[in-house]
Amino acid sequence: MDTVFSGLEVFLDDASDHAGLSAGARVGLVVHPASVDRQYRHAVDLIRDRGRLDVRRLFAPEHGTGGEAQDMESVGQTTDRDSGLPVVSLYGDNLLSLRPDIAHMEGLDAVVYDLQDVGSRYYTYVTTLSFVMETAREAGLPVVVLDRPNPIGGVVMEGPLLHPSMTSFVGRYPIPPRHGMTTGELALMYNDAFGIGCDLRVVPMQGWHRPMYMDETGLPFVSPSPNMPDLQTAIVYPGACLLEGTNLSEGRGTTLPFLQFGAPWIDGKTWAGRLSGEGAVPRPVSFRPMFQKHAGDRCGGVFVHVEDRNTYRSFTWYLEAIAIARDLNPDLFDWRRETYEFENDRLAMDLLLGRPGIREGLEQGASVLELEDSWREDLDRFRSERRPFLLYPE
Repeated sequence: MDTVFSGLEVFLDDASDHAGLSAGARVGLVVHPASVDRQYRHAVDLIRDRGRLDVRRLFAPEHGTGGEAQDMESVGQTTDRDSGLPVVSLYGDNLLSLRPDIAHMEGLDAVVYDLQDVGSRYYTYVTTLSFVMETAREAGLPVVVLDRPNPIGGVVMEGPLLHPSMTSFVGRYPIPPRHGMTTGELALMYNDAFGIGCDLRVVPMQGWHRPMYMDETGLPFVSPSPNMPDLQTAIVYPGACLLEGTNLSEGRGTTLPFLQFGAPWIDGKTWAGRLSGEGAVPRPVSFRPMFQKHAGDRCGGVFVHVEDRNTYRSFTWYLEAIAIARDLNPDLFDWRRETYEFENDRLAMDLLLGRPGIREGLEQGASVLELEDSWREDLDRFRSERRPFLLYPE
């Protein structure tokens, strides 16, 4: 196992230039439960204990600084129980609440961002990053991004590039669902290619190489959100999150979200028998969610066992699973029609897919292979477009 040092650890090293922040600089920290070093010590405690920087406030992304809020559950303006620091919510109850106000930057000399991403466009922390960068630019403050591994590696990319008509909190820029970039690399791309133009300072990791999964780094995987408990869940998430755009349970309300999924009307054995794809084995299961979709009801479904993560492609695998579920139960299957991430006028499935025509293609009977061909050229283009912003070797 290789030893990788996270951006947080590099930033705190005595030999570091601390991203050009002078001693005594007043900072706000964007943090959550996974903002830790290899000994599980939290960034707030580490930075305050060093005494070099003056931490003035915390910023809470979706799920909160403590990670206790479920998806799409409002995070309030609070006081951090452990540190006593004020907490600014970046996930309230409307679209405007997702952006920090310029008033939240008053009294600061910089904003330090240290959130663990999971390598998927829909994971809202990377959109929060772009909003923080924009407000910091307006306030004339630098943004310091402490880079962390992409836990599912930095080589493989999957899915269509986001179309401008599908911009939302689960996708702001033209990147694919599985982008193969680190948070620091995305920040560089946002700042240059997508025109944010803030004073951005990325603190790179040491020792990370693009093919590395999290369990090859020597760094711990700490759950960055309530339904992302382990690396295996992160591996399936670029496809499994598509289930949120349907009336199928994605396994929330169980101990195995995203790895198991289904609905009360599903015959899991039939469904699993029609699923295929390299690198994974589907197993019929039954489960009963305790909250969210189909709470209290017995659901038939599938559990996905990823046997070869290097050949497994979660986006097409779950898209195929959804297509089969619709075919098996056309009168009971439906797309999610409730408000999704504060959006009312577009279907959640369209926002997640990120490109017009894919959902319609499924409805008209197009194969997943045909749909995949439709975005292959765009994905190849993205591979070239991202190259100037890559910080780590293959």
